[in-house]
Amino acid sequence: MGEHCPARRRHRGRECTHVAELKETDVAVVHEDASISDAVLHLADAHVHGVPVVNRRGRALGVLSSSDIVQATAEQSDTARQTVLEDTSVRDIMSTPPRTICPEDDVRVAAREMERHDVHRLFVISGEELVGVLPTSDIVRAVADDLL
Repeated sequence: MGEHCPARRRHRGRECTHVAELKETDVAVVHEDASISDAVLHLADAHVHGVPVVNRRGRALGVLSSSDIVQATAEQSDTARQTVLEDTSVRDIMSTPPRTICPEDDVRVAAREMERHDVHRLFVISGEELVGVLPTSDIVRAVADDLL
């Protein structure tokens, strides 16, 4: 991050594309005190594989992904797995820190951040407010549509 793209600077002969142009604004979130089982239902309902974990003020504290859930429950017996799902809060298994980017950043910066940190999504933060999410699928779609 930090490499901003003000006023449509050109990159390799093409205008750069801001994160704000590709980000999704309908962001599913889960509260830090939610149980893993509640979070699983939330992920399924939202048809996503990861969500930001927020506190009461809506500030992103971490991210919960399907990988985090699998890791927390994989080697448990059925009974133990059910206990973990129901009695463990999202805060206890979330990944931190949440990987974020600014809406003004170039999408190429976002792609480099995703690759560097081996993540599939970046949360878009303006000030301290969560304003969107940029998943890898949106970048791939933009490349396929020759927007990047």
